[in-house]
Amino acid sequence: MPRAVNVAIIGAGLVGSAFISALQTVRSPAITYNVILIARSTRALISKSYAPLPLSSWAADVAAAPAALSPGDIAAYLEKSPLPVILVDNTSDEALARVYPLFLRQGVSIATPSKKAFSAELGLWNAIFNAAANGPHAETTASTAGLVYHEASCGAGLPVISTLKDLVATGDEVVKIEGIMSGTLSYIFNEYSSTSPSAATDSKFSDVVLKAKQLGYTEPDPRDDLNGLDVARKLTILARLAGLDVASATSFPVRSLIPRALLEVETAAEFLDKLPAHDDEPAKLRAEAAAEGKVLRYVGKVDLTTNVKKDQVSVDIQKYDASHAFAGLSGSDNVFAFYTRRYGANPLIVQGAGAGAEVTAMGVLADVIKIAERVAK
Repeated sequence: MPRAVNVAIIGAGLVGSAFISALQTVRSPAITYNVILIARSTRALISKSYAPLPLSSWAADVAAAPAALSPGDIAAYLEKSPLPVILVDNTSDEALARVYPLFLRQGVSIATPSKKAFSAELGLWNAIFNAAANGPHAETTASTAGLVYHEASCGAGLPVISTLKDLVATGDEVVKIEGIMSGTLSYIFNEYSSTSPSAATDSKFSDVVLKAKQLGYTEPDPRDDLNGLDVARKLTILARLAGLDVASATSFPVRSLIPRALLEVETAAEFLDKLPAHDDEPAKLRAEAAAEGKVLRYVGKVDLTTNVKKDQVSVDIQKYDASHAFAGLSGSDNVFAFYTRRYGANPLIVQGAGAGAEVTAMGVLADVIKIAERVAK
């Protein structure tokens, strides 16, 4: 007889919708995935009997559903599930993340792409993993505790977190991690500072930012990419997995690409209108790099070789030779390089699309399948 799990989905926007579509394509003779809850910010579709919800009309059904429940009410509902439950949190809601320990202690497992859940203050990180059956203190955790997987919080569908965890779990010594961790900033710097001899060298930084926005690579407000916080969040997660007790995503140097004079600008439109007046600084950096035969890249770095705390984790613009793997990146790809004792001077590299609803949903679904293989009854 096939085993089964119940699945509760919170967040049904771009990633959530892609996840629901992908879940319907899973054909596992061994495990059945029953969706019992789909919640958006204002509505929650719930199966009161815990019978599977029909997914053919889920969007319309959610739109017609009652008002959304609080995280506490959802926890109370899921605790009574007759089958093991996997909570899929497709949101970036930090308030919901703060309830993760409660879900986990109740035996509810979690799969999520949320960066905020794992890059907030260190206390939340510890609370989540101390409550999880696969946390660092799992041996002292009740056997009924849930599992937590968050592969898609760094690199969408790329196997970044699982690779790092495998390195650490098998006794390798992580020396350094560096990477281009933002699809938006990858595209911007690949366009602005290219290794191609035919590429224009007189392009303006502001024009490239505007083009990235027009192509849909940036957030609605490009400053949400240019401030570097997205990279800082991912780097915080990787640094913690590598063994550093990073306090938060704002506790180390992060180079913002927002000109100081534009920090108080109110709207995205006004920011883009005024950005051309500040093209001189990036142009100077590009010229200096070109004079050395190098290109510019926006890079996050974890350095475990130094005991100087301020130098252990950083996000900044770096210069690379044309022969370097980071210099040859194209489009909006992400790349992560793991330097370890085993791999020596030639790092283990994970590269590919690091953003997008479909690849992110794939990463989340892969985590759901991994959890189900462990908990399904």
